[in-house]
Amino acid sequence: MNQPDASAIPGSTGDSLSADLLVVGGGIAGMTAALEAAEAGKTVILVEREASLGGRVVSSNQYFPKLCPPTCGLEINLKRIKANPRVSVFTLAEIEGISGEAGNWSVTIKQKPRYVNMRCTACGECEPACEIEVDDPANFGLSKRKAIHLPHLVAYPFRYVVDPEHASDPRMKACVDACPYDAIELDMQPTTVSATVTGIVWATGWRPYDATKLTNLAFGQAPNVITNVMMERLASRTGPTEGKIQRPSDQKAIAKIGFVQCAGSRDENHLPYCSAICCLASMKQATYVREQYPDAEIHLFYIDVRSPGRMEDFYEKVKADEKIHFHRGKVGKITEGSNGNVILHAENTVTGEMKETEVDMAVLATGMVPNTDIDPPPVETPRDDYGFLAPNGSGIIGAGTVMRPYDVASSVQDATGAALRALNAAGGR
Repeated sequence: MNQPDASAIPGSTGDSLSADLLVVGGGIAGMTAALEAAEAGKTVILVEREASLGGRVVSSNQYFPKLCPPTCGLEINLKRIKANPRVSVFTLAEIEGISGEAGNWSVTIKQKPRYVNMRCTACGECEPACEIEVDDPANFGLSKRKAIHLPHLVAYPFRYVVDPEHASDPRMKACVDACPYDAIELDMQPTTVSATVTGIVWATGWRPYDATKLTNLAFGQAPNVITNVMMERLASRTGPTEGKIQRPSDQKAIAKIGFVQCAGSRDENHLPYCSAICCLASMKQATYVREQYPDAEIHLFYIDVRSPGRMEDFYEKVKADEKIHFHRGKVGKITEGSNGNVILHAENTVTGEMKETEVDMAVLATGMVPNTDIDPPPVETPRDDYGFLAPNGSGIIGAGTVMRPYDVASSVQDATGAALRALNAAGGR
């Protein structure tokens, strides 16, 4: 029953499906939960809000501690999904309603139109014909893209998609005319599908904390203050600069860079909790800079370094690099210096000395916020004070970063257990 998109399922309102497991969220955790269940012989419906599977992992440059690209694991999972007829995939889809109980859930899935049908071969003829450019959300506004685009190089389904706010723009007719396969249908309508499932895994992932709230750290005011997720895109070959790390204001090479830990985290005015992976993510990004700019100075400001378990070896390796300088002290303020530089103001918590460090660019290590804090399951499901799903007996089983901040490997492990817990909550049906 594998479908690359729900539009391939007879899709008028009222159509009904059934499966052993519903997985909501098509990132690394959701894909893992779906595959573990399907490869154990269960039928699975996998629902993803975006136009392609992959989630946040797609926008990463490398994983730590091995520092390999995300396509390593992603391509393997996509191959497994394509080969498994027990997984039905809905993209551009959301859960509109849930009723019932564990073992007998009724679910309503609403799918938005893609405006591109299954005849699309991703030939790309439509893209240069498109006259509409928008800020690219995948690159956090660091670049532009067309209103019709391929989500990413390993997109699944491997088809173009039209931004819904531009589908009715008369200029989109140029794309229709340019398509040699009659694949663009700008009059597509939403569809609704009903499903009955025995278990539900909720794996809708996370988003970075809104750095515009950190007014003391000059994000949005000084162009050369960026966030850690933006830095990840700058370092990626699929990013806005094709992997060349350079500061946004003038594309200058990096001679001196600062990493600001706990930017909004462990702060009762923003995120009271530690996101657990930020220290390691910044150390990983420091290795990106070292690789491209061997003589660059790298300054990392921290409250305390958190590198649990086997990650301690990675920390020790980075700390031994003579070009990477660790400063114990939280940056309290960032101001603009000369020539586009920025100045980090921090107190050394060991000596009590106030220190100012001028750098070409500053990278804010913003924390992880679960998407369930603003978009929880549409059925009563307990959450903690921060919006993470709480372990409970409701039958909705959280997986990955909706449960707590996780790195990629930990999300995969958690999702494997979540699939089993969801099936057990359903009475092992």
